[in-house]
Amino acid sequence: MTGSSPTPLTPLTQPADEIAARVLAVPGVVRLHPGRFGEVATYLPGRRVAGVKLGQDEVEVHVVLSFDSPIRAVAQQIHAAVAALVAVPVLVFVEDLAAPSAA
Repeated sequence: MTGSSPTPLTPLTQPADEIAARVLAVPGVVRLHPGRFGEVATYLPGRRVAGVKLGQDEVEVHVVLSFDSPIRAVAQQIHAAVAALVAVPVLVFVEDLAAPSAA
């Protein structure tokens, strides 16, 4: 296996958690966005993964990006990271821009 191969999902890994982790690892992503009314989420037993909406026909990812990030390039990186994990179309929504997180 090469270093660029995606990590396969194990039975104990929730796909929404893996997608969220991959998205948050993309430089320029400040946080996931739950939607205006909190409607963008994947519901799991006892919790939810906000900003990731898994559907049978597509996956939606809603994010807040750093205001100094190249929006199109970051969205493309998010798309590529998620598309490596799923077999359906990936839609990336940039909901807002914010100051970079102090990490």
